[in-house]
Amino acid sequence: MTIRKISLEDVVNIDYERAVNAITSFIKGFLEEVGIKGFVIGISGGVDSAAAYFAAVKAVGPDKVLALIMHDSTVTPKEDVDDAKQLIAVAGTRYNVIDIAPIIETYMSSIPVYEPTDLVPLGNLRARVRMSLLYYYANKFSYAVLGTGDRSEAFLGYFTKYGDGGVDLLPVAPLLKSQVRRLAMRLGVPEKVAFKPSSPRLWPGQTAEGELGVSYDQVDLVIHAIEDLKLTPSEAVEATGVSLNVIERMLSLHRATQHKRSLPPSPPLQEVVKYLG
Repeated sequence: MTIRKISLEDVVNIDYERAVNAITSFIKGFLEEVGIKGFVIGISGGVDSAAAYFAAVKAVGPDKVLALIMHDSTVTPKEDVDDAKQLIAVAGTRYNVIDIAPIIETYMSSIPVYEPTDLVPLGNLRARVRMSLLYYYANKFSYAVLGTGDRSEAFLGYFTKYGDGGVDLLPVAPLLKSQVRRLAMRLGVPEKVAFKPSSPRLWPGQTAEGELGVSYDQVDLVIHAIEDLKLTPSEAVEATGVSLNVIERMLSLHRATQHKRSLPPSPPLQEVVKYLG
């Protein structure tokens, strides 16, 4: 069987007007069905949060969206904070700027086992501090926490469990990273932000593609080939030109992070509870 070659153009060639309508209708419907008063969202200056933010403003208006810029002044580049402020200026919503560095410092000085080399645990702590702040505001104002994750990150498990993964809804989750970039442009996000290299900024110098060892364009091609076109890994190699080694690494990450995409497991009720009499 001849396998058709696919390119990034095949991946990004979707109906963005329909996507915008579906996402904004979903956000508005969530607000009405759940009975909340609005949404709170963390704005990082990156494309995913920008797309979700602009979609929410389009769906329910700026008065029902609160943005939080939760930078860590010891880690976050000034450019990211400036980009986040520019997005908020365009959207016209209320916002607060919170430097989480003092909060992280309190944790570090209070944890008996903390070591300066704890790069990943400390990075995940930053994500979880941000989650707790979002839920503080959500509880205070009867809001929901608007998530910003996309399909590419979800497939790889490239998010912090109970950090940026701890949200109430994920409006752009059906879209791959390359699709989110183009959706963002459609929503009015500046090109500088829409095509900025992705990074969670959980430690100095971190970039998503550097940590993953593969570009998001390759990631999106492989996900499209395997999940949408139902190709086998070997067929995906032929279709995408991505090496089998990269594809197997992606699939390994997908399997290893399944727990992030599922509710916490528990033993079956009937095996634990037996009513007598």
